[in-house]
Amino acid sequence: MTTATAGKTSGGIAGLVRFMTAAKAPTLPINLSAVVGALVAVITQSVAWSLPFMLIALLLLAGQWRGAKAGQVEIGTLVVPRVAILLALAVLALARDTSDAALLAAVVLAVLAATLEPTLAAVARAGYPVTSNLPGLRTSPGRIRLMSWVPPINGAVVAVVLIAALTPLPGWPALVAALGGLAALAVAGLRGLQTALARRRAEGKLRSVLTSYEPVFAVYWQAAAGTSYQLGMWLPYLERLGKPFIVVVRTRVNFDEAVALTTAPVVLRTALTDLDDVIVPSLKTVFYMNNAIRNCHMVRYEHLTHIQLNHGDSDKAPSYNPVFRMYDKNFVAGQAAVDRFAANGVSMPAEMFAIVGRPQVEGITLARGPISALADPTVLYAPTWAGFHADSNYCSLPVGYDIIKALLARGATIVFRPHPYAANSPALARECDRIRGLLAEDRKSTGRAHRFGTEAEKTMSVTDCFNVSDAMVSDVSSVVADYLYSEKPFAMVSVLTPAAEFPKEFPLARASYVIDAHRKRLQGLDASLDEMLGSDPLAETRRSLKRYYLGDFPAESYAQRFVDEASRYV
Repeated sequence: MTTATAGKTSGGIAGLVRFMTAAKAPTLPINLSAVVGALVAVITQSVAWSLPFMLIALLLLAGQWRGAKAGQVEIGTLVVPRVAILLALAVLALARDTSDAALLAAVVLAVLAATLEPTLAAVARAGYPVTSNLPGLRTSPGRIRLMSWVPPINGAVVAVVLIAALTPLPGWPALVAALGGLAALAVAGLRGLQTALARRRAEGKLRSVLTSYEPVFAVYWQAAAGTSYQLGMWLPYLERLGKPFIVVVRTRVNFDEAVALTTAPVVLRTALTDLDDVIVPSLKTVFYMNNAIRNCHMVRYEHLTHIQLNHGDSDKAPSYNPVFRMYDKNFVAGQAAVDRFAANGVSMPAEMFAIVGRPQVEGITLARGPISALADPTVLYAPTWAGFHADSNYCSLPVGYDIIKALLARGATIVFRPHPYAANSPALARECDRIRGLLAEDRKSTGRAHRFGTEAEKTMSVTDCFNVSDAMVSDVSSVVADYLYSEKPFAMVSVLTPAAEFPKEFPLARASYVIDAHRKRLQGLDASLDEMLGSDPLAETRRSLKRYYLGDFPAESYAQRFVDEASRYV
């Protein structure tokens, strides 16, 4: 067996185990396997025939233990498989020559605990936090750690009952375990009720406390988990406005992420009507970081000024979405963003735009000299993710391994920072792992200080990655426009469009060395990398497009342009 084949086989088995023990494994196959196994056990009175189904269900239930450690298990999940297995075990226990009262009692208590979990789930949902960091209103954090442990604890009870039912062991250990599971549920329920009542009291005071706080503007943010960078990139500059403000979020996940980023008050509003309480008399303006569907819930307050900041500027289709018309003002980095709408048939009056630059680039350092003069260039590979739709899948990760191999062959040191969303796709996550493995192997054999994994993706900021690099390979992405500020050479990977048509569809590519990966087949890679790391004929084009894309503002006060413009509305 070749190394590649072995890797695929190992990956397939490991992938199957990861799937079966996932914290959020699909419910239907779990329920079916447990119910079928229970029916077979009852009908045949034989564990041997039902054991495969039982094992599948128990293995999937084991995934809850993994999820509980990360707080990812929701109370009330996977009730059906537990009850099905327990009832089958009860029938098998009753079929014994000598029934075990303790075992039967354990089954009854375990079934009771499992069926009560949905009720406990409702209590947990009612205990969400209202706010954090708001002077004059202290609320419970609403995070009851025991809640996430109740399902796996009750799952462990099922395992103990299973052992007791299928072996000569006495049933009293199973009874003790069942009582423990029921006790955990009771404690979590009591704590949940306390939190829910505290939340109701806080709701009653929220508007009056907010009115006293007198926020001048709100930052409205709703996004998928793991995208707090959207909010984090703007908070430092909004804080420079020097006015009291609040952060309004719509989900518990976003609440936790926002609280970790700021000392400003964060308010969680889950329902549409909940937003009424934050619309206090002092509020003038709302800033947005993306085009989430629920943004319209806030835009409906027509007496406020609604300003879209967006979380990046690129030639991607989402950057000229007609939904931008919904806002009173769109703050954009440069004239390129304005022209992008017109070039794609999206009519936007000039007064809807304000060119403010990209304040986030103020910390980016300029090139340390012509790249051809550098004996040890460091290249950043920053691929984007696959997008929500096929027509916006600009991700080069499927060919990223070959790109990295070509860069290593040229003696480059690599910084690998994929888009955070790449981890959400099993296929892209595998490609990331392949690249990390390649870099680890090369670092070991050559001693080159490649940066990847936690260092490049967590410890270092995007700006840090920019500053340690001398060139970059990326996709159609906002990081390209930001990198333009450095005046360093970069290459863009053409995934959806033939290389010849790429600059026409994505104008920023005029300053880029284009790597043709149309239909996932790399062509002209060597020529593009040789130019980027060699003579670099596009240096002057980059300097020209820098002003077009990022505005023509003095470097020493670049971010002040945004602060001055935003101050007009607060």
